[in-house]
Amino acid sequence: MKKIMVLALAFSAGFSIMCFELLGGRMLAPFFGSSVYVWGSIITIFMLALSIGYLAGGKFSLYRPNCSRFAGLFILAALSLLPAIFYSEAIFNFVFEQIEDPRYGSLLASLFVFFIPGIILGMVAPYSVRILTQSADSSGYIAGFLYFVSTLGSAIGTIMTSFYLVLWLEINQILWLTFSILFTGGILAFLIDRFSSAKAIKLNH
Repeated sequence: MKKIMVLALAFSAGFSIMCFELLGGRMLAPFFGSSVYVWGSIITIFMLALSIGYLAGGKFSLYRPNCSRFAGLFILAALSLLPAIFYSEAIFNFVFEQIEDPRYGSLLASLFVFFIPGIILGMVAPYSVRILTQSADSSGYIAGFLYFVSTLGSAIGTIMTSFYLVLWLEINQILWLTFSILFTGGILAFLIDRFSSAKAIKLNH
């Protein structure tokens, strides 16, 4: 049960990362256009955020790793999307008024809106590996399989967002969908962990 839960959450994190990243271009376009500069800014901020998230997630996993804390990462990631949902237009407009150059304007705007969620979502992968790794002998296989699942989620998130979701839904609706995936996944993981712990205690008695 734990393995399935962690894999499902790793998949949903990969899906959400790419969904949010692709939406970034649509969100910035009314203010800074959709040139290669804008996409370069978005990709730069996401890659920087993810790299910091990988490092932070690895260090966080050293301190009593458990599924409840793992679930908390998803709830925190969902909550970190709320500024993008409610305040992104105001933030982008403010940056646009201060910086006319679309290169640096889009870079700064991306930093304000996408950086923190990117860091939190980046923490998921190394924490997933730590939870599922039972021994040093299996760590390479576990890491490879988890990154496979996460990257598969990213690929499907890319296709779903760019081919379908942007045609069916408004940007804020897709953001709320991403929020719901992350928040619901975190809550379910927390409840499953509590139930498993209670069941284990009951069996031991």
